[in-house]
Amino acid sequence: MSKQEWIIAGVLCLMVAATAWIVRAAPGDDWQRDPIRMAYSPLHFKPAILQATDAECLACHREVLEDKPRAASPAGLQAAEARAWYQQASTYSGEQESFHRRHLVTPYAQQVMNLKCNTCHEGHDPRDEAQGTSATGPGQDDRGFVLRKQVNPETSCLKCHGQMPWKNMALPGPWTDFAQDFGNSCLDNCHEKIRTTRHQVSYLKAEAIEAAGRRDSEVCYGCHGGRPWYRTSYPYPRHAWPDMPRKTPDWAAGRPTESEERFRTTPAARTFKP
Repeated sequence: MSKQEWIIAGVLCLMVAATAWIVRAAPGDDWQRDPIRMAYSPLHFKPAILQATDAECLACHREVLEDKPRAASPAGLQAAEARAWYQQASTYSGEQESFHRRHLVTPYAQQVMNLKCNTCHEGHDPRDEAQGTSATGPGQDDRGFVLRKQVNPETSCLKCHGQMPWKNMALPGPWTDFAQDFGNSCLDNCHEKIRTTRHQVSYLKAEAIEAAGRRDSEVCYGCHGGRPWYRTSYPYPRHAWPDMPRKTPDWAAGRPTESEERFRTTPAARTFKP
């Protein structure tokens, strides 16, 4: 180990020892007063977390829904007089909201989403909150290290919020520049016939999304391009559709053909022969 790694390891040991001393000095044996025992709750690990209910998670983490953005910044700027990036699409209305509330309890979230805590949070090893502290942690594999929240945004946020790959879709340019040329509809000209299996996962309300998308293309673009978290698009499963071209384009090579098993709401899709 390098000198820096020894220092980090020493600091971590001191933190654990100090926490243990504080807990030992506290009266009673209430496990909720013991941060170490709380961190190692079975609900933080598989398989328990995969069956955990939101109520079980929010019993300790209720602040993610109770806390709201400031009504005014420390400098005095009123939130009501400013518009956040997520308020730009027509699909969002109302006051500014926190990240978790936007995905769980706001009217639009209730309309088109069915997200749960464990949709994104699949557990974590508390030892991996500092890189390299666990021999089996994610810091040791080729996917890199994900710090603090124990959520890999590439496999959670990016499920919806990637860049719209307009070049792969053979569009003449970004949707914002050419939407009117296509009747401002993603469905009428293309997706009623192409990639017809969409949103068939447990964390989305497919019928509500499709109905809203027919009324306003920003329902589609609002997630798939309008609120991008990455400069890349997400490799959505390429479910087969009638008249699907025999040759797979280079950009789609290696794409999965089914959604993740834990999110499927229907049996494996029918395979169409071109």
